Amino acid sequence: MTHCVTQARRKLPIGIQTFAEIIGEGHYYVDKTGLAHRLIEQGKYYFLSRPRRFGKSLFLDTLKELFEGNEPLFRGLDIHPHWDWTVRHPVIAISFGGGVFQTRADLDEKIRELLDDNQRRLGVVCEHPSLSGCFAELIRQAHTHTGQPAVILIDEYDKPILDNITDPDTALVMREGLKNLYSVIKDADAHLRFVFLTGVSKFSKFSLFSGLNNLEDITLDPAYSALCGYTDADVDRVFAPELDGLDRAEIRRWYNGYNWLGEAVYNPFDLLLLFQERQFRPWWFETGTPTFLVKLLARHGFFTPDLARLRTGLEILSTFDVERIAPEALLFQTGYLTIHKAEEPLLGHWIYTLGYPNHEVASSLNAALLSEYTDDPSRSFAHRLRLLDLLLANDLDGLKDLFHAFFASIPSDWYRNNPIARYEGYYASVFYSYFAAVGLDITLEDATHQGRIDMTVRFNDQVYLFEFKVVELAPEGRALQQIKDRGYAEKYRAEGQPIHLIGVEFSREGRSLVAFEVETL
Repeated sequence: MTHCVTQARRKLPIGIQTFAEIIGEGHYYVDKTGLAHRLIEQGKYYFLSRPRRFGKSLFLDTLKELFEGNEPLFRGLDIHPHWDWTVRHPVIAISFGGGVFQTRADLDEKIRELLDDNQRRLGVVCEHPSLSGCFAELIRQAHTHTGQPAVILIDEYDKPILDNITDPDTALVMREGLKNLYSVIKDADAHLRFVFLTGVSKFSKFSLFSGLNNLEDITLDPAYSALCGYTDADVDRVFAPELDGLDRAEIRRWYNGYNWLGEAVYNPFDLLLLFQERQFRPWWFETGTPTFLVKLLARHGFFTPDLARLRTGLEILSTFDVERIAPEALLFQTGYLTIHKAEEPLLGHWIYTLGYPNHEVASSLNAALLSEYTDDPSRSFAHRLRLLDLLLANDLDGLKDLFHAFFASIPSDWYRNNPIARYEGYYASVFYSYFAAVGLDITLEDATHQGRIDMTVRFNDQVYLFEFKVVELAPEGRALQQIKDRGYAEKYRAEGQPIHLIGVEFSREGRSLVAFEVETL
């Protein structure tokens, strides 16, 4: 798709989290200052959870420059005519984004360093020996020294905990250290103008904020769904010069779709790398393989097709803690699932349907899962390439041989030592993840007038209908017969494409694929 370039190309702000640098050095900037003004006018204490590399740090730095009254940076932006540039507030900026914290001593040293940096910048000196006492003194002195109440901006508030999430004992130690710091904010209200905390995960207020009950969580506020990230309109308006030569529909399919009950957004990191390299790749996913997340899903025996249509409630979705980590919450908060639909079947009781935000995450996460669900990641990659080749050639006999060979190649020791293989959905999960990792158009439990088809795949002008059965739970031969008996193919006949009915049967006891029957209409 060709776009008419009506504006000059600018610098791409890849990895830049400093507002002054973006504005001063001629980078593209998506104006979020209108939303910032609304937040400041409507409240005082805020919390926002967003996945990594979504622009949280840049937004906090924008707030810092705003409260410090650096008017030249905001000329031409939404907030400029609505802000009193004669008032300047002292800003206490704290970020745990740098470094890895493995002990409480590491954390305390970082906190001391951050407090010292803020003292030097604000021209005050704290005499209290304890970290919490010094923080409280810093807030009071900042107010007294400038005559204006202070602003507190805390970035990646949860990183010391998440760095140690696979070691619960250390994670709990980190949580207590942070709780000791954050608890100061509650009693400093008289000295504060505005407080904003951001992070990836939402830990419970009880466990981390010690009574800071007035902290307003805007994570799922529809008005602020696009506070971080780029909307479709942003892409067309701000980045128009970068779109020429790129398929606009593919940009949406690959990277759009993150949603927090409002307008959907793109991850900025993905688009900026796409515009620079001019290649569609899983740019965001490649910056952090979710090893812990994959192992957690395996340990819980997660049925991977459910990841495309997972239903959950607000209490599961909105918070977790070190002692109780719900996979659904972690998947959502880290950006591997997003909200597709919200329903209120009873007043005040909400049900959220989660799914992959886009093609990048769906294919990349399933590829990562296959590395855990099988014994040989390199062989898994080779099988994915072979699967694509066979589908392009419409070689159904080859497809049958591929999956027979794949399951037969997994050694028996792997089954004994891996908890994944102990649940009923393992074989169907692996089967589904292979197709999803290739990035095919998959519909799960596709509804027909006679029932639901387990998996429908559309590719290369062909329609593939899959039904999965475990032979110990159903008579052999039933998978293909069910597709035929229930007329699952009828809804697709009008499309005029070849329809392949494929019955796939697994043996729980034999740990193998025992049937792969095909009939083409």
